[in-house]
Amino acid sequence: MAQQLTIDVVSDVVCPWCFVGMKRLESALASVPEVSADVHWRPFQLDPTIPPEGKDRKAYMLAKFSDEARLKQIHANLVSLGAVEGISFDFDAITVAPNTLDAHRLIRWASSSGEGVQGRLVRLLFSSYFEQGKNIGDHRVLVEAAREAGMDTAVVEALLPTDADRDEVTNEIVTASRMGISGVPCFLLEGKYAVMGAQESATLADAIRQVAAAKARGELATS
Repeated sequence: MAQQLTIDVVSDVVCPWCFVGMKRLESALASVPEVSADVHWRPFQLDPTIPPEGKDRKAYMLAKFSDEARLKQIHANLVSLGAVEGISFDFDAITVAPNTLDAHRLIRWASSSGEGVQGRLVRLLFSSYFEQGKNIGDHRVLVEAAREAGMDTAVVEALLPTDADRDEVTNEIVTASRMGISGVPCFLLEGKYAVMGAQESATLADAIRQVAAAKARGELATS
């Protein structure tokens, strides 16, 4: 019988390393068939100050890095790394740096939309932004992703224009910060052990095995 494990992934859908981290987590779990993981995606915002309509991405990134040559090198490195993980990064296609709060609200709703829906949605959002250059701050893009993931789009269309779960998502982000999470992705195993950054699949798999073994021995019980 597979050992059950809970993995909370704190991430932002405009973080390229989080997309890499998602792929590496999938590979890690595939290599540890003796563990059955319940994966939950938790919100984080790299830049909550971006307005709801977003910003011009090229200008935003140049202001952030102040060196176009350095930015091109970072993108080139990510393209190479992504290719290894099956990701086709297309940074030139991205025109808008979006505010991701609404995307995180949608991810939150996906968690109660059926088994596997949240993971499918997160994968679609990463792909929409990084491989297709879509503006994932646009409600039309979010509704389409919800439809593809298998969510009730009528509910999504009704909720997105409202403030539903805005405070709850913001509070989760604040909680992550209070836990000391300042960068993403962060993988929380059984809510106790953190693996920071987009670690190699083998590193993640080893951590999953160790925590699952400790749980099986009863060493993770709360005192």
